[in-house]
Amino acid sequence: MHETALPLTSSSSTPARDRDERSTPGNWRDQLPVLEGRRVSLRELDASDAATLLPLLAAPEVGRFLSPPPQSLERFAGFIEATLNERRAGRYAGFAIVPHETGRPVGLVQIRQLDPSFGTAEWGVALGAEWWGRGLFVDAGQLLLDFAFNELGTFRVEARVASRNARGNRAVEKLGAVAEGLLRGSLVVADGSRHDQVLWSWLKEDWRRARAAETEASTWVH
Repeated sequence: MHETALPLTSSSSTPARDRDERSTPGNWRDQLPVLEGRRVSLRELDASDAATLLPLLAAPEVGRFLSPPPQSLERFAGFIEATLNERRAGRYAGFAIVPHETGRPVGLVQIRQLDPSFGTAEWGVALGAEWWGRGLFVDAGQLLLDFAFNELGTFRVEARVASRNARGNRAVEKLGAVAEGLLRGSLVVADGSRHDQVLWSWLKEDWRRARAAETEASTWVH
């Protein structure tokens, strides 16, 4: 499973004072929590992850529908350091996807603000090909959406998935996303070609309703 990895924005036109006043209070800016799911843990990216993640995300089958990742260990480590700076500024959260069975990262999931209050945000996911089809994407996606809606105070989360990425589109639909339209020629991949993307979204009230229904269903004794 792979989706469009977000380009990291290292600056913002919003004044720091305005960001501080409008961002959701909480200590996630000081340190991201470890999020525990059924199959994976999400933890903050670390510079040491570069050596593990770079070959996974640079593989041709993964990069087919991804914005190009940093192409060297030095640049990937620089990307991770930039994510930490963005998190401290309250604009971004990036997690390594760590399966319980291995204890090592096999992908990443990230979310960034699209407005200064984090009311609207965009996510991106990249997962090593060996781990596709094992339920890791759905588990990681649930954790990230819970974090966005419950901790970041986000109202709307967007995802952009290449229209030809059938696996990716099925996965976000399985997570309850609503397809809103087609973004023509909006994705440029490593070989320079352009792809259309499907714009998907989740809203806080819909997500909470679905999670409550899921919890209620799990309490029934069959």
